[in-house]
Amino acid sequence: QPELSGAHLTLRPLRADDFEPLFAAASDRLLWALHPDPERYEREVFERNFFRPALPESGGTGALVVIDKATNTLVGSSRYYEWEPAHPSVAIGYTFLARSHWGGAFNRELKGLMLHHAFRYASRVWFHVGIDNLRSRRAMEKIGGQLSHVEPRDQSGRQVDNAYYFIDRDAPGIFA
Repeated sequence: QPELSGAHLTLRPLRADDFEPLFAAASDRLLWALHPDPERYEREVFERNFFRPALPESGGTGALVVIDKATNTLVGSSRYYEWEPAHPSVAIGYTFLARSHWGGAFNRELKGLMLHHAFRYASRVWFHVGIDNLRSRRAMEKIGGQLSHVEPRDQSGRQVDNAYYFIDRDAPGIFA
């Protein structure tokens, strides 16, 4: 997995010992208010539905932690998944940032680092966003995501309608 670094953030592969600091960032109820899994701020739900499945020893691939370079604290996570070499495409998702890092340049930098890396291998990157998660949908549109369609996806054992956004490598104005 890559280690990526920008002006404000460093991304590195998720490790088992990241649980406590990552849960500290994720334990804010308001963080998940619009998310299809709104109880993810609860320790057991976060561990079962988010953290444990992302670990390499549980078969997870592509999970990264987001570290604020100024404070050296974990402030979120994101991951690559659904790599399709035949197309070639990959998805970026399971992304969250602590509310202290909402707004400003943090999400743009995070996605920019991940897109720049993904476009070394893929020509299209997909993002799956819960249909009612308007905050994340607006954030996708701010970074140039194009809405393709709405389709149900499994979310912790239940089907949830998701908006499918994409960004193509050759899209004008996308992160270079």
